[in-house]
Amino acid sequence: MNIIIVGCGKVGVKLVEKLSNEKEHDITIIDTNSKVVSEIVNEYDIMGVVGSATDLDTLKEASIENADVLIAVAGSDELNLMICLIAKKLGNLQTIARVRKPEYYKTVNIIKDELGLAMIVNPEQNAASEIARILNFPSAINIDTFAKGRIEILKFEVPSSNILNNLKIMDMPSKVGTNVLVCGVERGDEAFIPSGNFVIKAGDLISIVASIEDTNEFFKKIGIRTNKVKDTLIVGGGETAYYLAKRLLKTGIKVKIIEKDEARCDELIQLLPKATIVCGDGTDNRLLDEEGLKDYDSVVSLINVDEENVLLSLYAKSKTGGKIITKINRIEYGNVINALGLGTMIYPKSITAEYIVRFVRAKNNSMGSSNIETVHFILDGKGEALEFKINENSPVSNKKLSEIKLKENILIASISRGGKVIIPHGQDAIYPNDTVVVVTLREGIKDISDILSEE
Repeated sequence: MNIIIVGCGKVGVKLVEKLSNEKEHDITIIDTNSKVVSEIVNEYDIMGVVGSATDLDTLKEASIENADVLIAVAGSDELNLMICLIAKKLGNLQTIARVRKPEYYKTVNIIKDELGLAMIVNPEQNAASEIARILNFPSAINIDTFAKGRIEILKFEVPSSNILNNLKIMDMPSKVGTNVLVCGVERGDEAFIPSGNFVIKAGDLISIVASIEDTNEFFKKIGIRTNKVKDTLIVGGGETAYYLAKRLLKTGIKVKIIEKDEARCDELIQLLPKATIVCGDGTDNRLLDEEGLKDYDSVVSLINVDEENVLLSLYAKSKTGGKIITKINRIEYGNVINALGLGTMIYPKSITAEYIVRFVRAKNNSMGSSNIETVHFILDGKGEALEFKINENSPVSNKKLSEIKLKENILIASISRGGKVIIPHGQDAIYPNDTVVVVTLREGIKDISDILSEE
């Protein structure tokens, strides 16, 4: 596919990284900063154009007439929408715009339809949705959903005193007796799709796949809390905090927001009348203590400066046994920050890239033997979980799993059929119209046929 990416910020670079790894796209970036364009072109071996994407000559230099998809992730919502409008007039392509402002929230579908956009992505809203999902299941570090919410891949850390410590995966059904599948393990810097002989150790980050009901049962049996939080302290009153508070309040979770900008506090009081708004510096330890930090079930750090978020979360961890969630903007420092053991880290830029990559793969594979429904980056970005809708002509259709030979580092993790979730075994079969979740450490999986061994 011919893809144009407008804007070379963190999201733009993440998109280039993910899409260029698939080795089958011709990618062109557009940005006004010549130095940034040059650096990205040299690193990823793609095309680059320096200029404004609202300029016709710039778009023509980027071969807009041959493009299949244009992705506008520049700094301004209005600029992104204008670029998409112009691109639609110049070429026969699909357009994606990043739109972040809350004032567009209620009219986003109207804008999408009127401008003929294929997709609008909102990083703050998507991040808030992910945080809310975790606060409803605080034992998890990350939760990804499939099959319209019926299937979850849930990541958690194994405690030292837990029944799972020193347990072989093949022994889990007899010891725990629940219908879950371990689809991934992170140990230090390594990620595994484990075999039945793999021995789980304390401190491992385990990813399991199961239905929501089976997930709850599993955690009860291994003695880990599953109840949603009762209250949360949000530090930082930006757009993510607004979207998050709105979702939490609807589910009955009490919310307090600390924000230092007085004008923003006044806005939040009007927007969120059921929340408690405190005007003050959320990085001030004394203020946090005065506002009852130690008594909260959860603390969410949403300041715009990563270093302040990290320090705040470290302080919160020392004061409370509640759930700690930290927003990180600079993706490149993810591994360093993960080593601090803060628990759940939210990367809005990665979430946005995930949504867009999912769309591009689905469009690219529209003529394949299966359609990509969902894509999530898992195992700290080292792996992917993909949901495929199986067609009649699929090479896995009407076959038992025992008859299907897979490439290394690939696992068929679940099958969804008519609303029923199946954690598969060798005698289970895949049929047309099933949706299948595949977990892999390999890159470039775009069709269900790509998982099959050629041997």
